[in-house]
Amino acid sequence: MRSTVLRPLVTSAALAALLAAPAVSRAQAGERYTMRGSEIAIYNLVGSIKAVGGSGGDVVVTVTRGGKDASQLRVENGEIHGRASLRVIYPARRITFEGDRGGRYGWNGGRTTLRVDSDGTFGDNDEGQRVEITDRSGGLEARADLTVAVPAGRRIDLNLAAGEVSVTNVDGDIYVDVHAANVTTNGTKGVLSLDTGSGTVSVTDAQGDVTLDAGAGSVTLKQIRGDKLSVDAGAGRLRGDDIKVQSVGLDLGSGGATLMRLSARDVKLDSGSGSTELDLLTDIRLLDIDSGSGGVTIWIPATLGAKVDIDAGSGGIDVGVPINVTRWESDRVVGTIGDGQGTIRIDAGSGGIRIKKRP
Repeated sequence: MRSTVLRPLVTSAALAALLAAPAVSRAQAGERYTMRGSEIAIYNLVGSIKAVGGSGGDVVVTVTRGGKDASQLRVENGEIHGRASLRVIYPARRITFEGDRGGRYGWNGGRTTLRVDSDGTFGDNDEGQRVEITDRSGGLEARADLTVAVPAGRRIDLNLAAGEVSVTNVDGDIYVDVHAANVTTNGTKGVLSLDTGSGTVSVTDAQGDVTLDAGAGSVTLKQIRGDKLSVDAGAGRLRGDDIKVQSVGLDLGSGGATLMRLSARDVKLDSGSGSTELDLLTDIRLLDIDSGSGGVTIWIPATLGAKVDIDAGSGGIDVGVPINVTRWESDRVVGTIGDGQGTIRIDAGSGGIRIKKRP
């Protein structure tokens, strides 16, 4: 009798496991959505967005859910405000995101809040309900990881609140808006516009105009080719290497900047605090630096020619190249380097100013 009773119980447990297996397999494989049109928008609150170069005529999005409450997420795909939009809907006003406890995301914990419309869009205005994302327990424990395959020639808008965004080998105009997330791009062609609240930013091998509006976090730029490079950053060091553009505009709050192997006709830098170091490969038409505090070092090629006007509040001035001086004081130097065709203006509140010849 005991054997007869136990046998059906074992069979039922095995059957339940077999029935559950396909659901787990589907969740791991992700859900696939196609999007058509020249303008595409993606909205996800928590997790990651990974955009990669795609082929064919459609944008293909794969959504993989995670977290114990993942089944409560809803994905909507349709046109909003005249463009194809995919939104991951989180049915809660508080979301728990463990983030980097597993080492997978750029979210470093803490708390961020934003307003989310009922259709799942955010960032466009201040409408919608207030949503809190936190690393503390008690909220909806769910996230979504999206992979977006983008054919050439599209405009793609990627919107994420917390987590990580990466863009690799995408040929088209790319707009990224994040609240608290790391952003990494590599091998892009076209307009690249990044708007970040907090988190690190890394841009490598970008062909096209690059615009960055960053709240807090370090910024790294490498192999930039285009007409304009524009950076507005609140806090965090800016580092760049191998940059070849027509004009550079940098508005930095704190942290300072180091740009090595820079080729540009016009360079304008406004920095609140932090040291500045520029390594110029070519002659310039205008170099205009306004620094509140922190030393300024400029490396120039032997062929550079410019009218020079340097004003240092404190820290002294060191011009290590031949200069035809018309005015030299402890805190002011006016003169001409080489043929004097360009213009160099440097105004520093505190910190020494040095102009050196490139080795």
